[in-house]
Amino acid sequence: MQPRTPLVLCVLLSQVLLLTSAEDLGCTPGFQQKVFHIDQPAEFIEDQAILNLTFSDCKGNDKLHYEVSSPYFKVNNDGSLVALRNITAVGKTLFVHARTPHAEDMAELMILGGKDIQGSLQVVDSDRPEGSKFRLTGKGVDQEPKGIFRINENTGSVSVTRNLDRETIAAYQLFVETIDVNGKTLEGPVPLEVIVIDQNDNRPIFREGPYVGHVMEGSPTGTTVMRMTAFDADDPATDNALLRYNIRQQTPDRPSPNMFYIDPEKGDIVTVVSPALLDRETLENPKYELIIEAQDMAGLDVGLTGTATATIMIDDKNDHSPKFTKKEFQATVEEGAVGVIVNLTVEDKDDPATGAWRAAYTIINGNPGQSFEIHTNPQTNEGMLSVVKPLDYEISAFHTLLIKVENEDPLVPDVSYGPSSTATVHITVLDANEGPVFYPDPMMVTKQENVSVGSVLLTVNATDPDSLQHQTIRYSIYKDPAGWLNINPINGTVDTTAVLDRESPFVHNSVYTALFLAIDSGSPPATGTGTLLITLEDVNDNAPFIYPTVAEVCDDAKNLSVVILGASDKDLHPNTDPFKFEIHKQTVPDKVWKISKINNTHALVSLLQNLNKANYHLPIMVTDSGKPPMTNITDLRVQVCSCKNSKVDCNAAGAPYFSATTVLLLSVFSLARL
Repeated sequence: MQPRTPLVLCVLLSQVLLLTSAEDLGCTPGFQQKVFHIDQPAEFIEDQAILNLTFSDCKGNDKLHYEVSSPYFKVNNDGSLVALRNITAVGKTLFVHARTPHAEDMAELMILGGKDIQGSLQVVDSDRPEGSKFRLTGKGVDQEPKGIFRINENTGSVSVTRNLDRETIAAYQLFVETIDVNGKTLEGPVPLEVIVIDQNDNRPIFREGPYVGHVMEGSPTGTTVMRMTAFDADDPATDNALLRYNIRQQTPDRPSPNMFYIDPEKGDIVTVVSPALLDRETLENPKYELIIEAQDMAGLDVGLTGTATATIMIDDKNDHSPKFTKKEFQATVEEGAVGVIVNLTVEDKDDPATGAWRAAYTIINGNPGQSFEIHTNPQTNEGMLSVVKPLDYEISAFHTLLIKVENEDPLVPDVSYGPSSTATVHITVLDANEGPVFYPDPMMVTKQENVSVGSVLLTVNATDPDSLQHQTIRYSIYKDPAGWLNINPINGTVDTTAVLDRESPFVHNSVYTALFLAIDSGSPPATGTGTLLITLEDVNDNAPFIYPTVAEVCDDAKNLSVVILGASDKDLHPNTDPFKFEIHKQTVPDKVWKISKINNTHALVSLLQNLNKANYHLPIMVTDSGKPPMTNITDLRVQVCSCKNSKVDCNAAGAPYFSATTVLLLSVFSLARL
C-alpha cells in the first residue's frame, strides 16, 4: 500500500536560555529591559505582536540575531515578539537571546497564569479512513523506558507524560501507523524521531582533582603552570556546555593579588607577574591556592557555575649558594682518638627539602694522610668533621684544613660559589700518655719441646711513642696459660720455668700463645700488650698405646681370631707409625697366642688352639718409629666364654658380657677408619 499523504509533524518543546549584560561608560550593550510580565491570554494569535524588545550592541547592531526558547515564537527585525501560529499553552517563561559579533544579552518573559507543558506534537493524515485509529510504538512507548509518550488514537496528538532528560536519552525513534477497528495496520508504520532539545540544567564540574601545579621560581611572565578542565553534561553543540574560566580568589594575595591568569577558553593558568616577584625566598608562602570557576553559557551572568581549587607550588631553584657562618673554625682532639671533632655550620636560603639546600663538603687541602673525613648531617646540613685515623702528637701537634661547601644540585648559571663557600679549620692535637708498642707484634720463636728449664727463648722489645717524655718501661706477663714462662721486668728477657710440652692442651696446632705487658712510667702509667707465639717442634717423648684392651672368644670357636688391635701416638710423624706389635716373650708361651701385622697401625691377635673358659692376660708390646724409639707394654685381657645354643656365657670367666663377633666387628671398624 502506498502512503496517500505524507504525515506533517510538529513538536512543541521548550529550552531555557540565559543572559548577561555588559557595561560601558557611554552605551550599555544589551536589552534596555530584561524582564517582562504578561498575563496568559486565551490564545496567542499568529503574527500578532506580543511585546516589543529593544537591544543595542552600541556598534550599530550589525548581524543582529534573535533566538526564542520556544520554537513557536520569533522576534522580527523591529524587535516585536510574535507567535508563528495560534497556540494556547507555552509554559510560564519565555527567553529571548540576542547576539551580535560585539555583544549578546538575554530577556525573560514571565507569563502570569501560564502552565508548565511537557511538550506535544500533532500527527496529521488528511485521507485517514473513517473509523481508523492512530497507534504509536517504539522505545519510550511500548519499549523501555515505557510510557514516556502516548498518542490520542483519534486526533493523532502525541504527548509527553513526564519530564525528559537529554543527558539520559537525547533522541527517541518512534513509529506511527493507522489501524482499523480490528487492529489491522492500514497505513505505516512511519518513523517519528523526537529530538530532546537541551536545557541548561547541568553545572560544570571539575572531576580530575586534586589539581596541583608547579612553577619554578623566577620563571618568565606568561609561563604556563597547569591546565584546568571542567565537564558540562549539557549539549556540547550549544552554549549550555560552552565554558569560560576565571579565577575567583587567590590565597595568599601577596606580593600581588593577581599572580596568575587563566585563559578563559582553554583553562591554562599562567604567571602574570615579573620573575623578580616570583622569588620563593621572599614569598610569604611558596604555595598558592586559586579558586577556579567554570561557567557555562559562554560565561554569561546567567550561566551555571562550578568551582575547584588549584594548588600551585613555587618550586625552588638553586639560586643561593651555601655560605659558612664564619671563615675559621677551631677544634681540639686527643692524640689516638677518633670521631667527630667539630660541626661546621652553613646558611642556605633555598628550600631545605631539595638538593638546592643540601650541602656537600670537601676537604681540599691539609689532609695528605687521609686522617680526616667530613660528612653532611642530613637533619641540620652541618658538616661533621671527623678524625678517622688516630693523630700522633709527636709527629704533628697542629693541623690546618681548607674545606669547601657546595650544593648537591648545580647552581643556576648566573650564581656562583664565592669566598664564603670555603672555610679554614684549625685543629690542635692534645698530647696523651700512649702505651708502649711491641715490635714486632706478634713476636714469633721456634723451639723444641722438652727444652731444659731456664732456657732463654727471646728478648722482647717495646718502645714508648711519647718520645718527648723520656719514660722508662717495665715488662710483665699478662697471660701464660700453662705457667711455663718468666720475663725479666727490666730488659724483657723471656726464659722457661717448666718443660714445654707440645702435647699439652694449652698448645694448639703446635703453637703456644702468651701475652706480655709493657708499662711506662707516666702518670697515670700507660700499658701496651704484645703477643708471643712459640712454635714447638716435636720430639719422641710419648710412647704409643693400644686399643682395645679387652676381648672375648668362644671356647669352641672354629675361627680362632681374637681381636684386631690398633695403636696410637700423641707425637707427630716420624715419631709415630709404623708401629711394631709383639707378644711379650718372657711370660706367655709361644704355642698358644699369635700376633700378625695388618698394616702400619693395626695387628691381629689370634689363638693357635682352643682354650678353656677363663680370663687370660696377654702382654702386648708396641714400639713407635722414633729415634730413639719408645715402647709400651699393655695387658690385653682375653675372656674365653661358653657359647652354646647361640648363648654366650662369660660369667664363669669372671668377665662382663662381650661376644666374640662384637669384638671383631669393632676391631674391623677401627681398622677401616685408617
